[in-house]
Amino acid sequence: MRNFVLRAVRRNYGPDKEYYRIIDDLFGFIPHNIELYKLALIHKSASFVLEDGQTINNERLEFLGDAVIEAVTSDYLYIEFPDRQEGFLTQLRSKIVSRQSLNTIARTIGLDRHVIANSNGSGNQKHIFGDAFEAMIGAIYLDMGYDFVNRLLINRIYYRYLDIDSLLDEETDFKSRLIEWCQKNHHSIAFETVHGSGYSSNHPVFDSTVLIDGICVGHGQGESKKEAEQHAASSVSNVTMNDETVGEILDKVDRLLQSNRGNVS
Repeated sequence: MRNFVLRAVRRNYGPDKEYYRIIDDLFGFIPHNIELYKLALIHKSASFVLEDGQTINNERLEFLGDAVIEAVTSDYLYIEFPDRQEGFLTQLRSKIVSRQSLNTIARTIGLDRHVIANSNGSGNQKHIFGDAFEAMIGAIYLDMGYDFVNRLLINRIYYRYLDIDSLLDEETDFKSRLIEWCQKNHHSIAFETVHGSGYSSNHPVFDSTVLIDGICVGHGQGESKKEAEQHAASSVSNVTMNDETVGEILDKVDRLLQSNRGNVS
């Protein structure tokens, strides 16, 4: 009864009633400290500075939420797939917590309608809703605790909006697949990743080159080193990564190396 009355009061009265409605509609509960959730909606592109010089945006909550989501997802997968090994669990977790996946979840639940951002049309802001989702999870963790956010993320978000079968069929970890193939076939592989020329103050851009046995075989770019290296590994095939495709490409590398050795001799 108390919770029913509290929900009605906070949704309909007071200066923060709109924020209480947003959280209740999105996640199904009335928070204790609404200020955390208001902060979680402020993307760094819309930051404002206090008189003491402190910058206000959701970056710190995003950092915390990222760690919480990874921990909860690990719990979820450990229980959901009791017979699968670490490699499978790691790859599936990587897909679930990826920027693309979280951005999709944020849009699906309607969080994107409430994020405060100064859009400049740049591709650097393509993940702002996923960032806000991470910040929201960080806020929920601070406000309600780990057990609460664990149940909410698994029961309300993952079970309703996460298509595990689709993720299992989707190949996204191109770098790991390429490294695995090279190790299996006794090839050396290296990623040379540097700051690119087109980066803004908010999102640095990285350029990555894949070298197999010292030969450049692919390039990629991303807002982080990890993303750039994934794109570089993906570019090696330019199609969905599988053993046959990677094998065909690296067989060409073998033939080139054999040719070079023949010319030296």
